[in-house]
Amino acid sequence: MRLSGRRPTSFTRRWTERRRVVLLWLIGANVAAFVTQLFLEAYQPGFARDYLGLSDNGLRSAHAWQVCTAIFLHRGAWHLVGNMLVLYLLGRDVESIVGRRHFLLLYLAGAVSGEVGHLIFMPSTTVLFGASGGVAAVLMAYATILPELELTSMVFFVFPIRLKAKHLVCAACAIVATLIIIDRFGTVTHSAWLGGCAAGWLYSHLLGFGRPSFVQRTLRQRRAAAEHARLMTFDQFVTEEIDPLLDKISREGMQSLTRQERRTLAQVREKISEPAQSH
Repeated sequence: MRLSGRRPTSFTRRWTERRRVVLLWLIGANVAAFVTQLFLEAYQPGFARDYLGLSDNGLRSAHAWQVCTAIFLHRGAWHLVGNMLVLYLLGRDVESIVGRRHFLLLYLAGAVSGEVGHLIFMPSTTVLFGASGGVAAVLMAYATILPELELTSMVFFVFPIRLKAKHLVCAACAIVATLIIIDRFGTVTHSAWLGGCAAGWLYSHLLGFGRPSFVQRTLRQRRAAAEHARLMTFDQFVTEEIDPLLDKISREGMQSLTRQERRTLAQVREKISEPAQSH
């Protein structure tokens, strides 16, 4: 039965669920990179740590390729399984909502930001296996887009636990912050989480999800003020904006004006030229 009542033609496309191409590609790339990592470690133990993992000392030694290789490194099989499980379970919804291109950019932004966070917060000798940065960005994006959605899991397959996505992210960030304080040497993975979460939060807000941030509110207020000034007549502009500034100059001097107030004075020339342009 067809609700539309229209007959299908040769141009009619059957509805199909959008395939998560980017998600599957990222999972495949991580698995392939891990297999390659195992072969390299079997051939030369410590190769991934010394040449592929990211560290401040490595970058100072001109090992610039570490920026690219570190984002696919895992510390072990369980690290890989955990990351890919989170990426698959949450990435399915995130990619469907934001689209393939934005999902890929979100993941890459989280990976790079995770590396930046590691370089900022960790000692120069600490080596990062940074595959968790992109996963953290996807997790944060999920919590930003669907903060009230409950995620149900089982502990030892016995006790059901229900956590909202936003609470799960808060708990993860608290754990990671603690690990950054107490585990600061050797080869680490957790230091990529804070930068990855920051990138996921910022990218989601740039796409319009989540509650308006301070930056968004500030930009919105500035746009509203600029639009209000543009619609005012010259007489209104002088009465509401310029006269108070002139009074302030007479009382405190020109040096008392803020940068924004100086911009307002500069707009007088634009307002004077508007009637001439209208003719």
